[in-house]
Amino acid sequence: MQIETLGPRTPEPAIMEYVLPVAQHNALITAAYRKRGYTQEESTLATKCCQMASWNGIKTHNGIKALHLDDSLGSGRRPDPGCVPGAAIEKIPGRFKAAQQWNAHRKLGQAVAFEAMETAMKLADEFGVGIVSVDNAFHYLWGGGYVMDAARKGYIAYTNCTAALAEVVPFGGKYPTLGTNPHSWGFPTVDTLGYPIVIDWATSTIAMGRVQQFVREGKQLPPQSAVDKDGNITTDPNKVYALLPFGAHKGYGMALIDELYSAYIGGSAPTLRCRPELAGKGEKICPTFFFQAIHPDALSAGHFAHGRTQKQNVQGVIDDILGHGNDKCMLPGQLEAEFAKRSAKHDGLLFTEAEIAEFTKIGAEIGIAIDATKLEKA
Repeated sequence: MQIETLGPRTPEPAIMEYVLPVAQHNALITAAYRKRGYTQEESTLATKCCQMASWNGIKTHNGIKALHLDDSLGSGRRPDPGCVPGAAIEKIPGRFKAAQQWNAHRKLGQAVAFEAMETAMKLADEFGVGIVSVDNAFHYLWGGGYVMDAARKGYIAYTNCTAALAEVVPFGGKYPTLGTNPHSWGFPTVDTLGYPIVIDWATSTIAMGRVQQFVREGKQLPPQSAVDKDGNITTDPNKVYALLPFGAHKGYGMALIDELYSAYIGGSAPTLRCRPELAGKGEKICPTFFFQAIHPDALSAGHFAHGRTQKQNVQGVIDDILGHGNDKCMLPGQLEAEFAKRSAKHDGLLFTEAEIAEFTKIGAEIGIAIDATKLEKA
C-alpha cells in the first residue's frame, strides 16, 4: 500500500481504462530493455517487476516509469554510464553467516533486487533471519513487489533503498538533500486475509512517479506536497522542483533512515547521487539497497494466550484492530489485492488512455505496434 497523503488513501475517481494483454505488455517491455543492451535475464526480471506493479494497480512504478528512468539515468544515456547492462554482482566475503554484502557494479536494479530477496529468504530458512546489503546499485523500482512476493512465500520481509536523486526538502529546510527514499514491509497473511499485508511508501508526501503520472493525466497535486523553484508550495505538477516529506518531521526521520543505512553500506552524500560529472573523481554516485527476510518461527516466543497458534494470534490482532466499529477500515495491501482481482477479471493489465499513449510511443521506438482501438475497455 503506497501511503502518499496525511489522510486515508481513497480510490481515485473512475477513469476510462483499457486492457493490455499481459503477453503483449511483457513482449513490449522485454524488447525495450533488450534493445537497450540488457541481457535476456535482466530484461525478463525487469518485465516481471513492471507486470507485478501494473497487476496490483501501482501507477508510479510501472513499465512507463521503469523505461523513462532508464531513458534519463540508464544504459548509454550517461557518460559514466548510469546502469551497466550485463554487469555481474560481486558477492563480498564476510564474517556474518546470516548477512551478505554485494557490489552490484551498477547492474539493473530489478535483477539485483529479485536475487537479493531470494537470497535473504534462503538465509532466513537456515538462520531465522537473512539480510543482503547492496552497494553501487541502480534504482529497483517498486519495493513493494519484492516484499509482497516474499510474504506470499511465508516470510516477513523488508527493504529500503536510497532514491536516485535528492528531491526532498528536509523538515525545516529549503533545499532538497534527501531522496524520496521508500520503505517496504510485507507480512505473510495470505492464509488469514487472502492477501499479504504490504506497507510500502515513499517518505515524501507523494512519489515523484505520482507527479509524472499527474502530468500525464492533467491532474493537480495534493496540497502541501511539493515546492517550485522559488520554494513556494505548488499543486501544479509541471512546476515541481522538489517534494516535501510526509508527516513533517516523521517522514523526514524515515527518509533519514534510508540515508543512514546507505552510509553504513557505502553510499556517499545524497546530493551527489546520479551526478555523472563526479564519476571518476572518487565519489560514490549510486543508490544502495537493503533487504531483510525473517522466518516467522524465528520470532515466536512459543507462548500465546489461550494456547493459540501463531497464525491464530495474528488473526486475533487483526480482528481487534478492525473491530470496535472499525469494520470500514482498510488494511495495507487491500487496495492492491482488490486491483489484482480486477486485473484477473479482465485477464490483463489496466491502463488509462494516457498510459496507453505512452506505451504506443515506446512501441514505436522498437517496432512493436499498439493499436488502442483494438484494446478492450475495462
